[in-house]
Amino acid sequence: MADRVAVVTGASGGIGRATARELARTGFAVVVTAREVDRLDATVDELRAFGATVEPVACEVTDEDSVAAGVAAADTLGVVHTVVANAGVPGPVAPLHEVTAAQWRDCLATNLDGVFLTFRPFLPGLIERRSGSLIAVGSMTGKRPMPNRGPYAASKLGLIGLVRTLATELGPSGVRANCVCPGPVDSDRLDTLVRRNAARDGIPEADARAAFTGISPMGRAVTADEVAAMCAFLASDAGAGITGEDVNVSAGAVMY
Repeated sequence: MADRVAVVTGASGGIGRATARELARTGFAVVVTAREVDRLDATVDELRAFGATVEPVACEVTDEDSVAAGVAAADTLGVVHTVVANAGVPGPVAPLHEVTAAQWRDCLATNLDGVFLTFRPFLPGLIERRSGSLIAVGSMTGKRPMPNRGPYAASKLGLIGLVRTLATELGPSGVRANCVCPGPVDSDRLDTLVRRNAARDGIPEADARAAFTGISPMGRAVTADEVAAMCAFLASDAGAGITGEDVNVSAGAVMY
């Protein structure tokens, strides 16, 4: 049984996969989840290649019974110390008056309700052990909203309120809760948004990409590995004095 187990949702690629890799390299046994378990094959193969203990689980974070399967898998590996709620959706890209109620509900259900449902079943054990780290992967869009991203911005700002409340509730028991807020991340998701915006606005994709990267003083997007490094730090003993924070990893795109 592992001394420390981490659970990472949405771990089939991007930030989730990079975070699972970084946690495994620092000694965690890792439960990785995605909606379809076969989407985790590449993550599992990569982690097992360097000897990590990893368990893949199919998990729909908006469904309590599905989340329970991830909890059960984690309990078989050892003592759960860290939960990284990374699963999320980009939501619609449209002015708010063109967003349907179904689109709004889907985005909030995954990005906000899903984090609540992911964290909640682990809380009694963490409180009993008086140790642990909860990490919600938010977005700079929750702090510096962008046009046509209303549901996404609302969901990510909601995470900040959630982790601050959890930090206040859990502080006496030694359990920490934080939110990591990436800027634009070099990823397939960013590529999709660039293409959508370019098509919508009738501009070259290079100009659409510059709208994302140009807000950074460094003039670039961040990488999934850079975000993962912050998650791993917050899970480590070196981050023991940090709770209730919304930590930017944005190449300076957000400084508050």
